Amino acid sequence: MEPKDSTINEAFKGFTNDACPFMPCHQGVKREFNCLFCYCPLIAYECPGPYRVITDRHGMKRKDCSPCNLPHNGYLQSWSFIQKWLERPILWDGHEQTRYTVSLPEEAEPRRADSTRSD
Repeated sequence: MEPKDSTINEAFKGFTNDACPFMPCHQGVKREFNCLFCYCPLIAYECPGPYRVITDRHGMKRKDCSPCNLPHNGYLQSWSFIQKWLERPILWDGHEQTRYTVSLPEEAEPRRADSTRSD
């Protein structure tokens, strides 16, 4: 078995579960739907995906990532996107989404919006 970074078989980067009762769980996916990141590994970290902040009944702030399809939009693209953002993870501090340009990148490169932010 070859290491992931040298194999030509990229099947480990995604799959589609057509039998899932929640399929499609996210609208707007234009490529093959990637179910590998059903629960996004970026939920606790800063990310460029569109999210809103909700406060639960215990006062805990949480990210609601329902409108985000970045981890699902194409096997190779979503794999690269997740890997790129996990290279240098920054814990999410509970703020609203203001830091990044929200778009569906053709490549997985995260693009920063104007980095000025008033907190």
